[in-house]
Amino acid sequence: MPTDFVGKTALITGAGRGIGRAVALGLGAAGARVVLLARTTAQLDETRVLLRELGLAAERVSVLPADLADEEDRGRAVTAALAWGRVDILVNNAATVEPLGPTAGINAAGLRLAFEVNVVAPAALTTAVLPGMLEAGWGRVVNVSSGIVANPAGMVGGNAYAATKAALGAHTVNLAAELRGTGVTVNAYRPGGGDTAMQAWIRGQDPERIGAGLHQRFNRNYAEGALITPEHSAAALLAHLGGDHTGMIWDVSTAPVGA
Repeated sequence: MPTDFVGKTALITGAGRGIGRAVALGLGAAGARVVLLARTTAQLDETRVLLRELGLAAERVSVLPADLADEEDRGRAVTAALAWGRVDILVNNAATVEPLGPTAGINAAGLRLAFEVNVVAPAALTTAVLPGMLEAGWGRVVNVSSGIVANPAGMVGGNAYAATKAALGAHTVNLAAELRGTGVTVNAYRPGGGDTAMQAWIRGQDPERIGAGLHQRFNRNYAEGALITPEHSAAALLAHLGGDHTGMIWDVSTAPVGA
């Protein structure tokens, strides 16, 4: 990874907490101007405060509260982001793990929402920022995926999540092939089992709703100390970001030495 991203603007979704916040802090520390996008304004403000404490000037941190599941709200946020200038780095980190539970009990509306947040929104954001990247001859798109794609049977009760993350991976590799040679890279990142709010939410769900097996697995991983910090995961992602590889599936366990 280059020592800095001075002169670059990064848009990070899900930047109000967890891995998204940690990625934003890492990019800010590396000199990038950061645009923070998430649903919850209070959490975005907390991330902004942390970035200011790192020494970023107020004009180098922008906050965009938006619901990525809402096409109109998403479009408004993209318009605002591009009004500030070209986006050089896009980290599509926001995701939903819902709907959870036996597939027979999942309705079409819940499945559509999962695809909207986990697949359509990253693709739409990429489409919006891509012209500026192509004009500049440089851009970085990272789609945060999941290890579930490598082992779809490993998360019984999470069929929608597994399906959407697999679709996101296919989108990533296909788009990378389309853009090869343009200076714009597109890669997926599997962040590992992180000690995040999403993990805590799953642990707190009723086992009868999400399935006893899924509930036991997430609680066991937490009890055994198997989770990594968001900062650990973000550092592994950022260690890859400056390179020219494209169409890759990066994994937290295979980050370059020093990540």
